[in-house]
Amino acid sequence: MKPKPSLLLLITFFVFLSLNSFSTVESDLASERAALVTLRDAVGGRSLLWNLSDNPCQWVGVFCDQKGSTVVELRLPGMGLSGRLPVALGNLTSLQSLSVRFNALSGPIPADIGNIVSLRNLYLQGNFFSGEIPEFLFRLQNLVRLNLANNNFSGVISPSFNNLTRLDTLYLEENQFTGSIPDLNLPLDQFNVSFNNLTGPVPQKLSNKPLSSFQGTLLCGKPLVSCNGASNGNGNDDKLSGGAIAGIAVGCVIGFLLLLMILIFLCRRKRDKTVGSKDVELPKEIAVEIPSGKAAGEGGNVSAGHAVAVVKSEAKSSGTKNLVFFGNTARAFGLEDLLKASAEVLGKGTFGTAYKATLDVGLVVAVKRLKEVTVPEKEFREKIEGAGKMNHENLVPLRAYYYSQDEKLLVHDYMPMGSLSALLHGNKGSGRTPLNWETRSGIALGAARGIAYIHSQGPASSHGNIKSSNILLTTSLEARVSDFGLAHLAGLTPTPNRIDGYRAPEVTDARKVSQKADVYSFGILLLELLTGKAPTHSQLNDEGVDLPRWVQSVVKEEWTAEVFDLELLRYQTVEEDMVQLLQLAIDCTAQYPDNRPSMSKVRSQIEDLCRSSSQEHDIVDDKPS
Repeated sequence: MKPKPSLLLLITFFVFLSLNSFSTVESDLASERAALVTLRDAVGGRSLLWNLSDNPCQWVGVFCDQKGSTVVELRLPGMGLSGRLPVALGNLTSLQSLSVRFNALSGPIPADIGNIVSLRNLYLQGNFFSGEIPEFLFRLQNLVRLNLANNNFSGVISPSFNNLTRLDTLYLEENQFTGSIPDLNLPLDQFNVSFNNLTGPVPQKLSNKPLSSFQGTLLCGKPLVSCNGASNGNGNDDKLSGGAIAGIAVGCVIGFLLLLMILIFLCRRKRDKTVGSKDVELPKEIAVEIPSGKAAGEGGNVSAGHAVAVVKSEAKSSGTKNLVFFGNTARAFGLEDLLKASAEVLGKGTFGTAYKATLDVGLVVAVKRLKEVTVPEKEFREKIEGAGKMNHENLVPLRAYYYSQDEKLLVHDYMPMGSLSALLHGNKGSGRTPLNWETRSGIALGAARGIAYIHSQGPASSHGNIKSSNILLTTSLEARVSDFGLAHLAGLTPTPNRIDGYRAPEVTDARKVSQKADVYSFGILLLELLTGKAPTHSQLNDEGVDLPRWVQSVVKEEWTAEVFDLELLRYQTVEEDMVQLLQLAIDCTAQYPDNRPSMSKVRSQIEDLCRSSSQEHDIVDDKPS
């Protein structure tokens, strides 16, 4: 009979197991700590200010399991990291989420990431990563979300993606991929390959994705134009005239459209004769050629696309059949001239699509085609005419408007330098010209003056949709505020720009935006100018950065300099002014409206700041060399 082990022996055995297990945990965490230190030493830029004497589970962006025994998440979005990711992250063997999005990282994806078999979420968007998608990524069979957007990846989209059987989100937009999209037998809920050099048909299993998932490519087939030889809708075809497109449309619907046009013509002719006007039939369609290229900005703008869009203009007027001009604006053109003008899409925003229209007389204007306008005609005219009367050097002046049952158009000056959004976030490559402090502070001042003027028109006067894509720029980069007054015309929508991160937390009705809510949106705009980051909000399964919360968390840890755009860090002499403007932005984005300053006070503080910066600049310039 076998002797039973003694109690002492059992206790000794279990103590040995516990100590061995503890030693293994310590060893694993030490290995992961070394990998993180290697990362910190490699990425440069705004260094990760990790206190090496602390447990790595306490470092910013490092998240461990409940036992504190292993790193399960590494989230470092928008930390100003640059250089190449080192071959070290593969030692984080329990990692489930890795996010280094919106940094300035470059080079290929390090090969040892393919060893992190537990990885579920990989966010690399908004960097300068390059090369083909490495095959080792297709070994990560637990991967659920993969975002490689806004990088310099090239090559083809590999059919090996089918190995990632759990993949739910695949974002590959704004890269340099070529070839066709392979048949992907994946449970993809979110998918985007827009703005790549892709060709061929859209696979049938992806044909239910929205048009925006494929725009800016040479693809064809549902949801794009058919692959039977018709235009791909990429803007690379010869520009078609309105008559040619109208002819194609008539040929498609033959008798029905012909009959409809005759009826409309007769009705208009009768009405025109009644009011004593000329017998003119307005064009039914305008061919709008959208130039190729990527969208430079965010926050509601879209690319000027690769497609020929047809803008229907039925002009079933319940009032005047011509443009209504504001004030002393010269009547150099009429509605017919406007509808015949060649046009290009500038952007698609919350309240409609904007076009650049070049008239036959050589005049260039911007036209906004409003959507979802629900107010009665009388109220529309009162509100638009009120906006048209506003006259300030930092507002984009409204020149004219058109109202009919089916069409509402606004005509304003064309701003050749585009929007602040495009200036801040466009062309992040090597050819980008850094945006200096003087330019940024000047734009902030101009925008503040324009908004303060709107608020000065009365306690109920507000903008309602302040964001960087609505701050347009002159050739000398002076700010002009656009889209003022339009929020009060739109239908009830679920706060349309909340997902852009500009909307104040108390706003529940987009038509009722207070002046203090405008101040909040302007505060976000200041943060965008200072950090160089576009504000975003978490939506669906993708992650997002809450810009004011991120800034406050960094400032709370006394890392204030870490929030500033790398392009600003070279201006050491204005660092104090930058910090003051940052504090003003934080005040503007206070959670409670009563804690926010008025726009007039904001304007005055920025004026003092710019005056101070100018004087310091003059002193530096006057120093003998």
